[in-house]
Amino acid sequence: MNDNKSAFSSIEYDRKIKQTLPYYEDFYEQVIELVKLFNYNAVRWLDIGCGTGKMGSVAFENLELERFVFNDSSDEMIKIAKEHFKCHNAEFSVCDIKKLAYTNEFNIITAIQVNHYLHIDERKIALQKCYEALEKNGLFISFENFAPFTNFGKSIYLEKWKRYQMKQGKSLEECENHIKRYGKDYFPISLSENVELMRNCGFKAVEILWLSNMQVGLWGIK
Repeated sequence: MNDNKSAFSSIEYDRKIKQTLPYYEDFYEQVIELVKLFNYNAVRWLDIGCGTGKMGSVAFENLELERFVFNDSSDEMIKIAKEHFKCHNAEFSVCDIKKLAYTNEFNIITAIQVNHYLHIDERKIALQKCYEALEKNGLFISFENFAPFTNFGKSIYLEKWKRYQMKQGKSLEECENHIKRYGKDYFPISLSENVELMRNCGFKAVEILWLSNMQVGLWGIK
């Protein structure tokens, strides 16, 4: 049994996720490029579902950070993140996203491959918590697996995804088992549903940042 909601244990996560998600490194480049456009004077950043700290690593390399909070529901993920970041402006929180208690504290919140593990009602709560944690004009960015518009499209994209993983060295059985997680262990929604959820939370601008295969990057402004 895994020590987190992803398909991989915390120890193997960094290696396995690169074999699984096409353009994984690009997610973080896109986030940083977008954040730089907003020119926040003092960056106060909350990373939801931080895992082992990949977003934090990229953020610390590229920006001057006043505060960076690593948040994850997994104790093991946070333990690994703590080992990597000993700086004074790094904080660590073990908490379910639906129980976040921050209010108007951050100008950036990221959630990379997090919310698709939630059912739709849980997702609404999680997004609302992120909205409340942002300052006015704060930026929320998420990357998620999304649902194609048709079952035919889903079958094509899942087969494409399986073949990608096999090219990265996974066995056929491992790839097929991962594909079977769709709708069982994580719950994608369509692009339009993603956008509508964010608008209903109160974000005054909601846009698509990046799109490829079955992954989408979205951003919203409070």
